[in-house]
Amino acid sequence: MSHEAMSRPPRIKGFSYLGAYRYFITFCTLERRAVFTDIALGRLVVLQFRRTCREKRFAILAYCFMPDHAHLLLEGMDASSNLAAVIKNAKQCSGQRFAARMKRPLWEEGFHDHVLRPEEDPKKFARYIIENPVRAGLVKSPLDYPLSGSGKWKMQELVDSLW
Repeated sequence: MSHEAMSRPPRIKGFSYLGAYRYFITFCTLERRAVFTDIALGRLVVLQFRRTCREKRFAILAYCFMPDHAHLLLEGMDASSNLAAVIKNAKQCSGQRFAARMKRPLWEEGFHDHVLRPEEDPKKFARYIIENPVRAGLVKSPLDYPLSGSGKWKMQELVDSLW
């Protein structure tokens, strides 16, 4: 399998990725480098993702930027919400300053997605996302990780719902 084929995961055939859907998204830093051990850099990237999502009509239900990859739970806000456009734009904008400073790209190409079915509980995915740093042994509580959060729920509410 070529590198190009591996870097662009396939999309659901016949699905437009337009509209008010929820998506669980994962994408990686280039060569899985642990870029987001730099918390200040991570915070700048989070701000860029928030700005882009707002502009492109997406809510960030949950996010976590791990050292070498990111998870997002996104929800399209209306019929014009375009998943491919928001991911492309957010990765492009967040990667520009990084590339100028570090002389290399920030992100691998593409992303992995799971389109949530209407009966799937988005809080379950949000909890999975914020628990990622705990599972990786980076922190003891999701509340202690500086590069995760939610635009919909209070972190304490998500943590309380874990038990």
